[in-house]
Amino acid sequence: MANINTYHLMATGSVILTSALGLSACAGEGESVGPPRTTTVLNLPPTPTSQVLNSDLQKALDPTVPNEGKFDLLQGVQADPELPGRLAHAFRQNNATITVTSVADLGYGTITAQAQASLNNGESQQVVVPFVAEGGKWKIQLEWVCGALSSFAVQDSPACL
Repeated sequence: MANINTYHLMATGSVILTSALGLSACAGEGESVGPPRTTTVLNLPPTPTSQVLNSDLQKALDPTVPNEGKFDLLQGVQADPELPGRLAHAFRQNNATITVTSVADLGYGTITAQAQASLNNGESQQVVVPFVAEGGKWKIQLEWVCGALSSFAVQDSPACL
């Protein structure tokens, strides 16, 4: 019985050793073997105050601000440069208002804005608007923008496909 266990351990050890040598043989000079050792340092913009986020959100929803002035406020404008105008038009058409009341940093480049929103001067409701860090700025998350457009029955945006 001892001989079988010894043989099994030797065979297993031989496979492990061969595998390790085989992997190190694949690595080039100065390269390490095994899982890469990475330390990701997220270079995130500072978490904005609710006043700053509210100002950005109001600018994004203002139909008098040209689309180009809103590119840093929304995700998805590369796929649809008209996206900011679509969103502003949808809010205006539905007499929708939204005001950021607080901000929560969720980490990993995501923050949420708690906000009060109303349609057609109706009762305010609590909503959450997610923002993501992109290009050193906080932008309204594309999924939220697409959801808002969909709920207002606005023509689909190429960014939302």
